[in-house]
Amino acid sequence: MGGHHTRPTPNYREDTWFYEEGKVTIAATFVHVNLVARDWRVLAHFYEQVLGCRPVPPERDLYGPWLEQGTGVPGARLQGQHLRLPGCGDGGPTLEIFQYEPVEPHPPVAVNRAGLGHLAFAVDDVEAACEAVLDAGGSVVGRVVSLDVPGAGRVTFAYVTDPEGNVIELQRWSAEA
Repeated sequence: MGGHHTRPTPNYREDTWFYEEGKVTIAATFVHVNLVARDWRVLAHFYEQVLGCRPVPPERDLYGPWLEQGTGVPGARLQGQHLRLPGCGDGGPTLEIFQYEPVEPHPPVAVNRAGLGHLAFAVDDVEAACEAVLDAGGSVVGRVVSLDVPGAGRVTFAYVTDPEGNVIELQRWSAEA
């Protein structure tokens, strides 16, 4: 195996807003966020009923050597489904909710943990949305607060969790006060 190997020049999509010569390593489109659930059906129901996500068939039941190789998890099996995020249209990104076997325990809730911190949803009424989360088995992390963000407007927000402890930010933006 000799010789010099070079990679082909990427085919950047010049018609997209993120294109700038020499600034983008790969042309990418956001497609989904994954939540690993203890019970995927219960968690999916929460996101459908409380936040308006819609199921995107088919349900998945995946296993085999290819999954073990791709995930690095010996004996991996996953079940679940994608949910279309509200306000994103039929081709928009999804929330992928999968139940793994085997599953690692969920660490304690902390909004300041390194890594993925939270999912955020815009709502009309933050306090009412918090109540809906509580009624559906979620919990409150902090209080509802409002503040003016210079140049951006006024935001009212609260951090809550879904029934499995994943942090969600509920927010409403308005013109500055």
